[in-house]
Amino acid sequence: MVHLFRTSLGVMALAAASFGLGDEARAANGPFLAHQALYDLSLVKSRSNSVNSARGRILYNFAGSACEGYTSEFRQVSELDSGEGKVTLSDLRSNSWEDAAGKSYRFKIETRMNEADAGRVDGSAERDGDHINVKLKLPAPKTFTLDGKIVFPTEQIQRIIAAAKEGKSLLELSVYDGSDDGQKVYNTLTVIGQPIPADRATSSDPSTSDEHMKSLKRWPVTVSYFDRDAQQKEGEQTPVYAMSFELYENGVSRQLVLDYNDFVISGAMGKFDIKDSKPCN
Repeated sequence: MVHLFRTSLGVMALAAASFGLGDEARAANGPFLAHQALYDLSLVKSRSNSVNSARGRILYNFAGSACEGYTSEFRQVSELDSGEGKVTLSDLRSNSWEDAAGKSYRFKIETRMNEADAGRVDGSAERDGDHINVKLKLPAPKTFTLDGKIVFPTEQIQRIIAAAKEGKSLLELSVYDGSDDGQKVYNTLTVIGQPIPADRATSSDPSTSDEHMKSLKRWPVTVSYFDRDAQQKEGEQTPVYAMSFELYENGVSRQLVLDYNDFVISGAMGKFDIKDSKPCN
């Protein structure tokens, strides 16, 4: 159950989809849409009967440009009922900034469970040649290096969209987003389905009914997150969690499904607002 809250930060990869990209990527992928999206969470199924019901919301806010970098504000409030009066309430908040070239990443994350004191992570990561330097302020001061092949969330989504446009069905990436204690790296496997034409009938939500979205195609995507340390030590191949969604070519995501092995949560888009984006001078 804790995985829903501790690792749901991986959902922030969706937020990165609405960021703009650098000039080279922009030329290849086209403009990305700054927006605010609200998702209503509900329980799809409980495989181990450990969860009787679930509800909550995820709210994304995005802003920025290729010149000044991109900011993301993310909040997820979730309530899980495991029966017999056992209810777990989680409030996850995150603010992050990433430059358009994927060289710098800053993050502040706060996770609160029930009435316990909030856990906080505060740090930054800078790409330097063939490695990444990470500096943490919280939960405790620490510096360490990561392999330079690891990507931040914006570049992860950038590469997924690029792979989709090239007709690829599989993509493997190692991703660092500052989650958990700020030292976790996930190996990810992305499976990309066939593109969904803009004119194909689909269930309606605020994104599909928006005029900016009606002419755009999208892809069904599933991203599985694996604990890299567990893989190295034990050869573990079971994902910690997986998320599925439909990804538009302008970076907007809909039909969110979070699979935490024991149970599955869906996120239906309840609100969608396009935000003004200031172009580079």
